[in-house]
Amino acid sequence: MSLAVRNTIASPPSSGNPLPDGRDLIRNERVRERNRRWGVAAVRETVGVTGGAWLMLVYRVPGEPTRLRATVWRRLKAAGAVYLANSVAVLPESAAAERALRKLRAEIEGMGGTGQLLRAEALAGQDEVVAAFNGARDAEYQEVLSRCSDFQAEIDKETGAGKFTYAELEENEEDLAKLRRWLDKIRARDTLGAPLGEETVAGVENCARALDAFAERVYAAEANT
Repeated sequence: MSLAVRNTIASPPSSGNPLPDGRDLIRNERVRERNRRWGVAAVRETVGVTGGAWLMLVYRVPGEPTRLRATVWRRLKAAGAVYLANSVAVLPESAAAERALRKLRAEIEGMGGTGQLLRAEALAGQDEVVAAFNGARDAEYQEVLSRCSDFQAEIDKETGAGKFTYAELEENEEDLAKLRRWLDKIRARDTLGAPLGEETVAGVENCARALDAFAERVYAAEANT
């Protein structure tokens, strides 16, 4: 693959209906929250992303202590960057990506290292870079899908055992909230639309529906006591 460096980034960017009962209100609020959440995530995918351009960070950090190199790697992974070579990482160009890489470059210099942040365009091999970026996102999505399977299995287990308690419901709600936060983070950096994105959103929504059904069983158990 070949990336052409266009220019170095040198400076920062300047009613008659009956009233719903309590359970309906809870369900409606959950639906509204899901719509708000995925709507925001969908917008994040495209805002500020320019077609075909990449931001490239080329850096060097001191060999010791080794934690410095590991710190940079973690920061780049969290941003969603992929490596083209040792100490050469790229992100699709966007305002958010530029902020993240500028901040990391400053951190690298604070470690006693050096870094250059460049704007680049692929002359050849663009598909390979996109595939690497989307592959990294799909690997993350696959982890979420695996956790979704675990979540559904736990719901099924508790249902089979008749554990319709508020304690179990609260624990499952916390697990679903973690799944949503995890998915939100991946969606925010999935700026090129990785193949597993929509499937993973659907997987988390299925978990939410399973939790709603479990909650109904909890309410029914309470009513029968």
